[in-house]
Amino acid sequence: MTGFPLYILNFLLYGLLSVHFWRSRWRTVATPEQPRPEKVRSWEKAAILLPLSLHTVLLYHSLLGATGLNLGVGNAISAIVWLTVLTYWLASFRSNMEGLQTMVLSVAALSVMLPAMLPVMHTIPYSEMHTFKAQVAHLMMALLAYSLFTIAAMHALLMIVVERRLHSGAMPVLMQNLPPVLTMERLLFRIVWAGFILLTLTLVSGALFSEEIFHKPLQFSHKIVFAIISWAIFGALLGGRHIYGWRGRTATRWTLAGFATLLLAYIGSKFVLEVLLNR
Repeated sequence: MTGFPLYILNFLLYGLLSVHFWRSRWRTVATPEQPRPEKVRSWEKAAILLPLSLHTVLLYHSLLGATGLNLGVGNAISAIVWLTVLTYWLASFRSNMEGLQTMVLSVAALSVMLPAMLPVMHTIPYSEMHTFKAQVAHLMMALLAYSLFTIAAMHALLMIVVERRLHSGAMPVLMQNLPPVLTMERLLFRIVWAGFILLTLTLVSGALFSEEIFHKPLQFSHKIVFAIISWAIFGALLGGRHIYGWRGRTATRWTLAGFATLLLAYIGSKFVLEVLLNR
């Protein structure tokens, strides 16, 4: 069993990197005399792998129990954020993800402690192999959708900050490396599209194979209702983009609304049931 000091170490590693990116990108205000800063450097990308690797080990031991997968609210949030960091790290090699490091790593620092602090109240047993594989596949699609929408929400927040800083005139060094706003919008909608497809597959698989995955017929619980509402919000956002050319504040507000609803669908319900109601 992994010890609590490793969780503290993982928290510190994520936290120190978050502080580094904040001090080097956000705290310093750009001036005409200041040289143009570099994008994320190789050693910084390599440094993120250290806490991410430790997070992987901790999550592996926390998830795999003697009787099944431990999916309490702490493990669920930690797994979503682990996928978020991994997705961000991989995407940063292809797209300009500058500006998200501080937010992603700060959230990771907080979430990595949750499995050690919150009780495990939900376990998926190692049942018949075909059923277990279906459960894991459904779970992975859901977690990937959450991680992509988490990045989309952070990206939307970054766009809001950029817009406000452009009007205020106080420009951190970071913003010299950011792509144009239109490019950031295109990246936002790519992330939303990927998350929307995964969320759709999650809802469809849950509806078609509910008895096989959950051992009971599909029930329209508050979790399902909020997930469908979130799906509808993101669908409306993508439709509005295609038909009406939605952009700017409209796009960021709809993205944040869909993400907030999705949080209520799964994390919110698990937190209320497991932590507040102890069920």
